[in-house]
Amino acid sequence: MIRSLYVRVVFIFLMAVIVGLAIAFIATSTIFEKQLAKEVRDETTLVANDLIDTYINSTNQDINSLRNNVRALRYYSIRIVGTSGDIVALHARNSTTAITATPQQIAQVLNGETIIFDEGVIGQPFMIKGEIYALFIMPVFTDLITLPKVLITFLLIIFSAGSLIFLIASRFLIKPIRTMTAATEKMSRGDFEVALNLSRKDELGTLAQSFDRMAKELKQIEQMRQDFVSNVSHEMQSPLTSITGFAKALRDGVVSSENNARYLDIIAEESERLSRLSDNLLQLASLESKYHPLELKTFALDEQIRKIVVALEPQWSEKGITIELELPIINTTADYDQLSQVWTNLLGNAIKFTPEAGTIYINMSSIKDGIIVTIVDTGIGIPMENMEHVFERFYKADPSRNRSRTGSGLGLAIAKKIIELHSGRIQVSSTLGKGTTFEVILPNAIMPE
Repeated sequence: MIRSLYVRVVFIFLMAVIVGLAIAFIATSTIFEKQLAKEVRDETTLVANDLIDTYINSTNQDINSLRNNVRALRYYSIRIVGTSGDIVALHARNSTTAITATPQQIAQVLNGETIIFDEGVIGQPFMIKGEIYALFIMPVFTDLITLPKVLITFLLIIFSAGSLIFLIASRFLIKPIRTMTAATEKMSRGDFEVALNLSRKDELGTLAQSFDRMAKELKQIEQMRQDFVSNVSHEMQSPLTSITGFAKALRDGVVSSENNARYLDIIAEESERLSRLSDNLLQLASLESKYHPLELKTFALDEQIRKIVVALEPQWSEKGITIELELPIINTTADYDQLSQVWTNLLGNAIKFTPEAGTIYINMSSIKDGIIVTIVDTGIGIPMENMEHVFERFYKADPSRNRSRTGSGLGLAIAKKIIELHSGRIQVSSTLGKGTTFEVILPNAIMPE
């Protein structure tokens, strides 16, 4: 079995060329054979007539003169028969082929009839001094180039030149495929620093461009995977360190009795933080799966948002934040629990970054074929260079991961995924030091897939 694509392409080409040349040879020979045979007969007839005319018009009309004229025809075998039998029988140069004619054929010619029979032999009558003779003449081109020789030579030249050119061209064809194979092997080993950079405009060029895009995307995915592992490790390491440290302190008895309760509270708080992180990771994984179900029902969207505001009252009232609502009565069909998670995450994020005595505005209105919910805070805002990362997993506005603002950085990523599952979209705008605005656009009703 041929495994190399290069060898396979060359082999198929050679087979195709050989078959094509064979067909061309047969077709060409068939087409021109009859024409060539006719031209040979015409030429032979002309030679026979010239021979007869030359002899008849000569002053010396004896048998020796006739033989001399016949010997001058180097590429023809000639036989002259009279009523009494053979007069001359000469072969062409380098030929031992004798002309044979049956008594019936000789009789036909002696009776004045011109005939053509096997191997292009022409029988033609002529008269000398009142006596009739039969001239039989046959061309013998033993040292001339014939049509089959010409065709074979021509086809062999074409085959040799074509094969050489194709061998060179096929290497040019196979080279980018070999390059892609080598790049694929590097990628299989985890090395995504590959780029083909082929400038070809054909199908291989298109394939190479797609390959480069795939390598770039895989590199980004690998970087995201590494960042994800790093972020998860960081988020889990902090509470685990606290839990381990305080647990050992309590076990070793180095903590005073009045601090026991406080240390136990810290352990419980960090354990809950780990639990929330685990729940958020599982929820995000579920949302990103292809088969995450939506439990659709119709409900009042304005009433749902009011319930979230009330549920978060301890957080915003503690900071003296004012909540201003503009929520007309609007019904929608969606997953109630999923959207509840969205409003909780967005409002909790606004409360977290809004300073004391700040204001949060929540507006909702109907638009063409949908609903828009806007949450505006007067918080610290988001730097312009960080805007594109807001919905990434584990993104935090504070790059130092200041523990004064708790959170895993998964809330906005979860909210965005839920909105996308509802065929909606979420967008953000912000001014540093003045506040941030989140807009959620939902269709009027989410239809099941």
